[in-house]
Amino acid sequence: MDRIEDLLRELSPRVLGAVVRRYGHFDLSEDAVQEAMFAAVRQWPVEGVPLDPGAWLITVAARRLADLFRSDQARRRREMEVTLREERLAPTADSPLSGDDSLVLLFLCCHPLLPVASQIALTLRAVGGLTTAQVARAFLTSEQTMTRRITRAKQAVSDAGAAFQMPSASELPDRLAAVLHVLYLIFNEGYATTSGPGLHRIELTIESIRLTRLLRRQLPDEPEVGGLLALMLLTDARRPARTDAAGRIVLLEDQDRSLWDADAVAEGLALVEEVLPRGPVGPYQLQAAIAAVHAEAPSAETTDWPQIQALYDLLLRVSDTPVVRLNHAVAVAMTRGPRAGLQLLDRLKAEGKIRDDHRFHAVRAQLLERAGRTEEARAEYLRAARDATSLPLQRYLNERAVGLTDK
Repeated sequence: MDRIEDLLRELSPRVLGAVVRRYGHFDLSEDAVQEAMFAAVRQWPVEGVPLDPGAWLITVAARRLADLFRSDQARRRREMEVTLREERLAPTADSPLSGDDSLVLLFLCCHPLLPVASQIALTLRAVGGLTTAQVARAFLTSEQTMTRRITRAKQAVSDAGAAFQMPSASELPDRLAAVLHVLYLIFNEGYATTSGPGLHRIELTIESIRLTRLLRRQLPDEPEVGGLLALMLLTDARRPARTDAAGRIVLLEDQDRSLWDADAVAEGLALVEEVLPRGPVGPYQLQAAIAAVHAEAPSAETTDWPQIQALYDLLLRVSDTPVVRLNHAVAVAMTRGPRAGLQLLDRLKAEGKIRDDHRFHAVRAQLLERAGRTEEARAEYLRAARDATSLPLQRYLNERAVGLTDK
């Protein structure tokens, strides 16, 4: 039974993509595919898995969709005759994505016309296979609220019509950027949850890595896809060492590196070697290269901080964001001392783009502590704790503040 469930999970986005491409109506297609999945769970353990399980699911879903189209409810919702929209939803003739319906579906869910929050929710629901309840739990909202968000997103897909064609080769870079951004956000929320009682949401990191692998298989010559996958693997490899037995946060410099996932590190390092020499270097490749420098250091003391600073210098040229500047300031502080890093933070604060973010105050507190400015550091730790919404992070920051009080 577990083998069947794994197979259905793998086939689900491919089948949904095929049905949506052929018939349109994202929401009804999803309902029909779910019915087909339920039928498979009932029948396959008894009758055996079909020779072509994907075709079997598409056939059953198409029959169920025909029933939905004929129903009074569907007629009231559409108030028009259902027509095939295969040409409208199919990839354009010169698209490099024409062979995989799962990828078609991923690009549909991450269409830039949708708000980012809707892109994320729809991707997890339709491509990732998470239930609406699971998506809602991941983002600490009610299932009812998440149902409305996903429903609106699916309706937007339908209403957009021809605007939801798959990208041509010339359109691919911009559309691919939206997909990578969504996968990156899903991973970050799983690795460092922004709110709630836990530090991780493992289901989100697993799913973002799985989807990025899917993208990598279909677009092996896109270096930023490989860069993002490498970044995820090298970052997630540290997860076993990020907390102690009591669940407290352990900083990178204090982690037991023997706990890092060696297989993930090896795969990530190999990917970095493969994608860095290819063409113009993008932000995910550079972030993966930075993660690789950390991964290659046998200890915190042997970390090549000058190389990390140089990589951040390059990253600023292609992605000059407040978060990148914040991390660049840390690298400068590790290379040239805390005073140099604090000077960069002062400039960043003057711009007003991140000064209300807990990450800014946490970094400033660390640099002030290293500079021996204990009282200022304590105030910054407390400010960061007030602004943070993650309970483990609040606990860590408050403990650091208390530790400075005792000095």
